Amino acid sequence: MKIFDSASTRQALPFDTLIDAIELFFVSGCEVPPRHVHKVSDGSGDGGTVLIMPAWHGKYMGIKTVNIFPGNAARGLPGLFSTYTLYSAATGEPLAQMDGNEITSRRTAAASALAARYLARPDARRLLVVGSGRVASLLAHAYRAVLPIEDITIWSRNHEAARRMAGELDLAGCAVAANADLELAVRQADVVSCATLATEPIIRGEWLAAGSHLDLIGGFTPQMREADDDCFAGSRLYVDTVEALQKSGDLLGPMSRGVFGADDVAGTLESLCRGESCGRQGSEVRTVFKSVGTALEDLAAAMLVYETLVPGQNR
Repeated sequence: MKIFDSASTRQALPFDTLIDAIELFFVSGCEVPPRHVHKVSDGSGDGGTVLIMPAWHGKYMGIKTVNIFPGNAARGLPGLFSTYTLYSAATGEPLAQMDGNEITSRRTAAASALAARYLARPDARRLLVVGSGRVASLLAHAYRAVLPIEDITIWSRNHEAARRMAGELDLAGCAVAANADLELAVRQADVVSCATLATEPIIRGEWLAAGSHLDLIGGFTPQMREADDDCFAGSRLYVDTVEALQKSGDLLGPMSRGVFGADDVAGTLESLCRGESCGRQGSEVRTVFKSVGTALEDLAAAMLVYETLVPGQNR
């Protein structure tokens, strides 16, 4: 079994190639059972949650394991560890283990960029990244693979973190700056991409410009929200998978208040990639994409790592 560390995993996943690989998977289909969620306790009062996410496609099967232990902060350790194991779907033989954090963060950014390929205006040039974490730091690179982005603004509750991230983004031909005025930054953006852990809305629909695209990544539990109800009023809403309608606080809240219903969702990433639903409809329409992640994207990324780094492998 091959072992690929974070650097090797990252280098094998350039965004242009990864976005195309994920798109291909949504077109061809992939078996994705429901994720397993287990609570773990050592009897001391501390504990964690284990997520097990399997998927299989063609000759490969993969399982991502995510260990979430909030108490690790007191130990000086990260609160999340993730690994990905790739197997032969024919024999069950383990083929490779790779860095699950790199797989998750890069496929998350790539899925948002893939959605924007269908939903953002093709001339979108101004990107606002809301957040300053691992996924947020990758969004500019991912979006530049699909859109002519030339102006990037970073906003974070921690303005110093936003300034630091802006200073670290090295993108030729692109202006990058941090902005402490979120409302102004949203009003000026063609694309607003949010990757935060917010539990109360931080994006107001009244700030969004006509024809803009709003990408919501962070609200992946019912208790989390990044956008207020007005963000959805008058917008065309898309999701990565229908699972988002059961998991995301950004969707569950407005649905409970009658802002929109499940039937108002204009499409999923699968239906967009397969040409079964329409993407952007005119330059003035606002679009919203809500993602919660899927093991399909993890497997697409893991296969790309394996076939890039192991000689003689091909699809």
